[in-house]
Amino acid sequence: MSKKNTQNTTPAVKVYNFCAKKKMILTIAIAAIVALLAGIIIRGVNFAIEFKGGTLLTYSYTGDVSIKDVEDVVKGQVNDKFTVRSGEDVNTGDKQFIVSFTSNDGFNVDKQAALTNALKTKFASNDIKDAESTDVAASTGREFFIKCLVAMLFAAILIIIYIAVRFRKIGGWSAGLCSIFALVHDIVIALATTFLFGFEFNSNTVAVILTILGYSINNTIVIYDRIRENRTLMPKASQNELINIGCTQSLTRSIRTSITTVFTMLVITVVALVQGYTSLLTFSVPLMAGLISGTYSSLFVAPVTWSWWCAKSAKKKADAKKKK
Repeated sequence: MSKKNTQNTTPAVKVYNFCAKKKMILTIAIAAIVALLAGIIIRGVNFAIEFKGGTLLTYSYTGDVSIKDVEDVVKGQVNDKFTVRSGEDVNTGDKQFIVSFTSNDGFNVDKQAALTNALKTKFASNDIKDAESTDVAASTGREFFIKCLVAMLFAAILIIIYIAVRFRKIGGWSAGLCSIFALVHDIVIALATTFLFGFEFNSNTVAVILTILGYSINNTIVIYDRIRENRTLMPKASQNELINIGCTQSLTRSIRTSITTVFTMLVITVVALVQGYTSLLTFSVPLMAGLISGTYSSLFVAPVTWSWWCAKSAKKKADAKKKK
């Protein structure tokens, strides 16, 4: 096949018109924002101890202890908000459960002694021992939260610069900004899921956001790469045609990758529910929502928003020429 024929080759498969879905994309984006606001209004933002400050009480034990039973004992002793997580001491291998109280005043010595006695009475055969008590200052949590925001902002700037340079021949700056819009969409979906399920905003939530950022931007860059390659192969094709072809070529790969990763997180979620490791749910459930959203945003939000941006820019240039 000659070079000329290669340049005018179009895919032999059916090409889906992704660029015609602007209204659907806008509707879903608005629905995501509404879901986030609904989650905040209905459930509120329940910041974990890392961000709000409070007290961590670590207890070691032998045998088997039900976390639900521990929660019932704690509930009968205190009025503060709390969470209970099971774990294991990495040094000794002892079984542990950690009780965390999110409050500005901390958990005083008398309350701690009363709780310890209640736990020892309830689990008399499990050799309950008070292993550690730690107070977390609210200022430390705020500092950590601000650092997370700064890190994500810095990452967003680097992503825009990287895409602008790598895809400069097909309008890199606009492509970079649209990819950030898609990432914000994915983060909103993950946060809305977190709040609607009543999960804490904790370090797991930050991990979810960072994981989604990496997953979604990788998908988007793969699609942009397709569009750039097709620009070389089909120089006469319009921007919308290149976007539609690139998204169609990436459709199967994106869906397969999404199914694999979401299924993995689904297995983790089921195991966490069966085994009672509820702390894992704050990671697995929002991440599943974010991964699904990442696949959708890479195929629709980023490229179609980019199509809209390019059309608006072209119209502005055309209007400016007419005025001259």
